[in-house]
Amino acid sequence: MIPTAGVGLKASHIAEALASPAAGLFFEVHAENYMVAGGPRLAMLDAAREAQPLSLHGVGLSLAGHGLPDPDHLRALKALADRFEPFLLSEHLAWTQLDGRALPDLLPFPRTGEALRIITRNIDHAQSLLGRPLLIENPSHYMAIEGHAWSEQEFLAELARRTGCGLLLDLNNVHVSATNLGFDAADYLARFPAWAVGEIHLAGAIADAELDLLIDNHGARVADPVWDLLDRFLAANGPRLVLIEWDR
Repeated sequence: MIPTAGVGLKASHIAEALASPAAGLFFEVHAENYMVAGGPRLAMLDAAREAQPLSLHGVGLSLAGHGLPDPDHLRALKALADRFEPFLLSEHLAWTQLDGRALPDLLPFPRTGEALRIITRNIDHAQSLLGRPLLIENPSHYMAIEGHAWSEQEFLAELARRTGCGLLLDLNNVHVSATNLGFDAADYLARFPAWAVGEIHLAGAIADAELDLLIDNHGARVADPVWDLLDRFLAANGPRLVLIEWDR
């Protein structure tokens, strides 16, 4: 069965998920939650993979960091991928480590030529060691930073051309970023490199009135503007794998 639509799988819902007869369903999990030697987490993942195709979504490779991805983290991700053979493996366009410390956020960077060189190197290194391609996800933005030499769409397209990676288009991230930074989400989407998109994410967000920000928390229903962006993209580009994230 070729997967068509997916859900982010949480351990608390495993029984319901395994009982679902939906044709074409796939499950996606955060890879870092399963980088263990054994026990109930991996047993759950074994059961999930028996029921439906599996996708691994990483948050810790720090592909936009100055150094190469942490070798221990990369080895653990490879071991997980080799065991469960996901049909998709994805990561974020962000940095999450500094001086040996792991940070809890997906942090932004100026899209410069130097950043492009470093991230290209890091994606090449990761894909070579993993033995499989990555999908790279567009980020959520909460503040404008200076120093960009590339638009986000051009930067992602160039990464795909140079490394052979695919792209994970997160439409909630587009909506969140457009709201916070004040750009037009439909215009952003029209210039996105659809030819490289291997998966689409949908999710919910919350408004923080004190900070005057829309926060990508995966803890609410998918908003109408995000569904509208999905309709717009699919009408223009044809079907893609679509997954709903729900992390709370």
